[in-house]
Amino acid sequence: MAQKFDPKVYASLLRVRQAYAFDAGCFLMRFYAYMMNIGTVTMVTLAGYSFFIAGLTSSVIALSTFCIAPRVSKKVDERGQSKVVPLAAAVTMVGLAIMLANVSLHGPVWVLLAAAVPMGFVPRPEALARARWTYLIRSGRLGSAAPELRTMFSYEGVLDDIGFMFSPSISIALASAIAPIAGLLAGGITFVAGTALLTLSRSTEPEPGWAASHQLRGNADAEGAKDAEGAEPAGRPAKRAAIIRTSSAVRVLFAIMFFVGAFFGVFDATTVALAEELGNPNIAGIVLIVASCVSMVTGFMFGMLRLRVPQYAQLIAAAVAIGCAYGSMFLIDSATSLFIVSLIAALFYAPLLITANATCERAVPGDRITEAITWMNAGMTCGMAFGPSVSGIIVDTWGAAASFDFGAVLAFAVPVTALLCLRILKRNVP
Repeated sequence: MAQKFDPKVYASLLRVRQAYAFDAGCFLMRFYAYMMNIGTVTMVTLAGYSFFIAGLTSSVIALSTFCIAPRVSKKVDERGQSKVVPLAAAVTMVGLAIMLANVSLHGPVWVLLAAAVPMGFVPRPEALARARWTYLIRSGRLGSAAPELRTMFSYEGVLDDIGFMFSPSISIALASAIAPIAGLLAGGITFVAGTALLTLSRSTEPEPGWAASHQLRGNADAEGAKDAEGAEPAGRPAKRAAIIRTSSAVRVLFAIMFFVGAFFGVFDATTVALAEELGNPNIAGIVLIVASCVSMVTGFMFGMLRLRVPQYAQLIAAAVAIGCAYGSMFLIDSATSLFIVSLIAALFYAPLLITANATCERAVPGDRITEAITWMNAGMTCGMAFGPSVSGIIVDTWGAAASFDFGAVLAFAVPVTALLCLRILKRNVP
């Protein structure tokens, strides 16, 4: 599959100095985005509320994010990042400020739930960064010095892993050591700083409709040519249907990422449950940290591969690999088997996410990638809300082993979904 392994591919990314500001901004924004749910649960429980209230508040945030964030990203693609992101961030921070104040005063529960709704307006930093990189590379702004899109997705995937691995730990540590609100307060401050950096970096901001304009310039003599799925011809009003309605490939990616989020959430939650059953809660933390580190390293190395395989085929292969790897969690019955399965499965997690993001980029016009990636991530968010909720019932009723069986079924659903939708992917992913 791989014709070349090039350890120097990331140098082309580092040479793009105009990307430093927006990438740093999106990296700071990631810390709040990834600590938002677990940080809320930690804060609410440490403040003296029940676990039920903490879980309910976190669920409202997840549901609000699922419903609102894709629409925010749609507006970002239509009107530009600098016009929409600051407003959406301000609404998010108002919700966070109300929640922090209410927790500090140990106020009523309904205020917590009400404050959780505007927190769903959070702009998705991982989508914003990838949209800017895609614009710089595909529009020709970087010329011959442009890095490969696949390398960019690997690089951004590593940044995702770093944020996903460290931000919840930082939030929990601050909340435990200083005050219940300290973790999310620190996250909110970094989010504001990151938003400012991103907004001020105007030179790299994608122009609304740039993909359609670029396509028309490149095909000036091809009158009457049809646009790619979801693209808008020049002159059409900015208001467009949601990309998930117009792109079957995005719907497939949404479904795949739903099952990915579901089995991954089950695996994390059940790992904690098994560690408690074994009488050593520290096992869970060690296993999850080691798996995250393995995933981060694998993602970094995956970006060095030069693959000459159709993008849809890469996605199918990655889906089969991760489905089989995490599908083996039904074998877990001890700390040793847990460590072995998690270590092997972590090898395929980052490649799947990188391949899924690259597939999403190929399936939609470049000026709609923010919305498309946000929808894909919304599928994962929805799965991570569904999986642990069901696994909690299973653990309480039948134990951790049965929950791992449930997670294995969800994992096998990933390659099944991808294979059933092979024709759709082959037809809609160039």
